[in-house]
Amino acid sequence: MKHFLVILLLLCSFAKLQGQSQHPSAKQKDFHSWASTPPMGWNSWDCFGPTVTEPEVKANADYMARNLKSFGWEYIIVDIRWFVSNDKAHGYNETDPQYNIDEYGRFLPAVNRFPSAADGKGFKPLADYCHSKGLKFGIHIMRGIPVVAVKNNLPIKGTQVTARDIYSPEDQCKWLKDMYTIIPGKEGSQEYYNSIVELYASWGVDFIKVDDLSSPIYFEGEVEMIRKAIDRTGRKIILSTSPGETPVAHASHVQQHANMWRTVGDFWDSWDQLKEHFEVFDRWNAWRKEGAWPDGDMLPLGKLGVRAERGDPRMTNFTRDEQYTLMTLWSIFKSPLMFGGNLPENDPFTLSLLTNKNVLKVLKESTNNKPLFNEPDKAAWIADDKGTGDKYLAVFNKADQVMAVEERAIWKSEIISRDTPGQGQAIDIDITGARKLYLVVLNGKDNSDWDHADWIKPVLYSDKKELSLTDLTWTSATSGWEKPKVNKAVSGSDLIVNKVKYTSGIGVHSNSIVAYDIPEGFTRFKALVGIDNAAATQNAGATVQFLVFTQDPSGDAPGAIAKIPVDLKTLGINSSCTITDLWSGKVLGKFSNEFAPEINRHGAGLYRIHIGK
Repeated sequence: MKHFLVILLLLCSFAKLQGQSQHPSAKQKDFHSWASTPPMGWNSWDCFGPTVTEPEVKANADYMARNLKSFGWEYIIVDIRWFVSNDKAHGYNETDPQYNIDEYGRFLPAVNRFPSAADGKGFKPLADYCHSKGLKFGIHIMRGIPVVAVKNNLPIKGTQVTARDIYSPEDQCKWLKDMYTIIPGKEGSQEYYNSIVELYASWGVDFIKVDDLSSPIYFEGEVEMIRKAIDRTGRKIILSTSPGETPVAHASHVQQHANMWRTVGDFWDSWDQLKEHFEVFDRWNAWRKEGAWPDGDMLPLGKLGVRAERGDPRMTNFTRDEQYTLMTLWSIFKSPLMFGGNLPENDPFTLSLLTNKNVLKVLKESTNNKPLFNEPDKAAWIADDKGTGDKYLAVFNKADQVMAVEERAIWKSEIISRDTPGQGQAIDIDITGARKLYLVVLNGKDNSDWDHADWIKPVLYSDKKELSLTDLTWTSATSGWEKPKVNKAVSGSDLIVNKVKYTSGIGVHSNSIVAYDIPEGFTRFKALVGIDNAAATQNAGATVQFLVFTQDPSGDAPGAIAKIPVDLKTLGINSSCTITDLWSGKVLGKFSNEFAPEINRHGAGLYRIHIGK
């Protein structure tokens, strides 16, 4: 019996020691702890598209280290196609791309753009530069294996198989043909992902954004392979999946495997797209947890479009009120913050948005975040400050003028998508006696972010003459993002509908109104309307509707300011409380029963509610 007790004690002690030795290892592998608060950084996409260079990355790193690091900003991300030597703005060079790739089918940085990558160094010197500034470095990659690796039958490192053994042309990305799908379960598939992530880890990469991974198809097998590949390196690499909207049906899976996942498609400086986030964030609020953050996409603020896919160089099209709404909503929802503008060109106002400690405290420390109400003209979110028992309140004035009262239209198309025969529809309508012409495009009500639409060969006719609208100057023109273009798509690329290139037309993005004065004598309007190639080739596609008016299509405008009343009792506050405006830092006073701040149209307020004496 004595010997049995001794053996039992030894076994218990061994089990205890074994448990103690395993615990740190298990904890170390919990990748959620690597992003305990929403990641904050800069991404090159919104300003430089697929053409960013090493000096531009360093300039943004220098600015972040000098002005933003102390506020929690730390990631510098090089976005898409850093491995192509001759890419271009306003779309990708898919005609004759010059790829840089190693003997194992792994892309390498283009040395003409990233000189420090010469002699096989890859991104290590650039990552080291960021690390020397106290920052972290990340890259964008595409899901799958390079097409060029398959064509050249390159070997998979550490295996006896080649790229041709693990690829499939099925479900290839529709908007960029660099990659093929990797077939899960094939010998060499996991090993290929292992090999690329191992390479990135050796460079010192801290963040990987994987595109074409989560929408419209959620590639569960490849998500899991990427997760395993990161874990085996032992390096704390943040995993961000893209694009969006990630299918909500896969919310649990992506939460278990990634640190960030996109909730929308590409988000640009468009109020319509910003307003859409109220519904999107309501939908995704239940799936946020520490280390796993639904991602509202990059912040299109500051200087955009230097050499971007969309639009020309510009300071953001968002008004100041809309910029407050963006930063307030992202913070109360706790979305990652990835700044999209060129940081060295920030103005003082933009910098002030990024360095408000009170607002960033809401992003980093608030808990129990949830919508209080979300109505057509207004919304509110609440959260708790677990350290003090105070509450946070965000209120928003969403009121909008009805852009187009459809009953006033003299013609409207069907809903047009890439599945519509010809991807467009012809117009030939009577405008006898009309003195105004309004060309309207609405978004088809599917909330696609890719609603690029074209008015092809828009012409006014009479029995004796014709006049192209592209030869007239419009009286006004709006677009969902950017500005309408004459004889170009709204992105700045060629006008292409149903794979046919046109030289005459107007490119817009929904929602849009382009208005003209009609010279006397014209009795008919003819055109071809359709979705632009940029929309048709996206995985998500697009849906739009075209309408023609001869009178102002807009509804009545709402007021410039509105009170947004909040019943404090619904927040559990039954006594007086002190409310502080977090953007200005001003104490607004004591309130009981109701708080009703006045908010500018498209604007927001963010407040701390202190309960007690």
